[in-house]
Amino acid sequence: MSLARRERIALVATMTEVGPDAPTLCGEWTTRDLAAHLVVRERRPDTGPGILIQKFAGYTERVRSGAAEREWSELLEQVRTGPPIWSLMKPLDSAVNMTEMFVHHEDVRRGSPGWEPRALDPADEAKLWSALRRMARMAYRKSSITVVLTTLTGERVVAHKGGDREVVLTGTASELLLHAFGRNEVRVEATGDPADVDAVHALDRSI
Repeated sequence: MSLARRERIALVATMTEVGPDAPTLCGEWTTRDLAAHLVVRERRPDTGPGILIQKFAGYTERVRSGAAEREWSELLEQVRTGPPIWSLMKPLDSAVNMTEMFVHHEDVRRGSPGWEPRALDPADEAKLWSALRRMARMAYRKSSITVVLTTLTGERVVAHKGGDREVVLTGTASELLLHAFGRNEVRVEATGDPADVDAVHALDRSI
């Protein structure tokens, strides 16, 4: 079973446990809001432009809000089953949804105080590191400071080259990936000038 599929199943299990009104790391979204986002993303391709283009964001949000009014059990089942058979996402699920499902699972797990990082299999950490290397430059593109990502096992990538000042972020691939996706509820060690570290943490890291 792919990492994307395993994280999808785990996400649904966690959502079931915490219920539809639990907070997440996705701003003001509850777990119900997040589940509706995932369902619309996979089942309403007409809303895709609104995810990336502000002009169409209102339409996408209206569709998502409508989906959020469905029965909680129905939403969870649609998240669990994933893209429908006719969706272009279906054959690409393991590639397209790996980081999506992992990050949103952690959004639910870390939405309330008291969370702890999971101990992932090294093979899964390697998959997440590979994904992180591909998107790191996009995530830190707005930095005026050089940003270097290093794992606990010694892998290293320069996420952004911004001059002589440098911030090094060190952690597991999974924690670094979450930071690159804009999450600050992570276990990452940052070294560098304190003001530069604060600036990196405050970056708009949206992709």
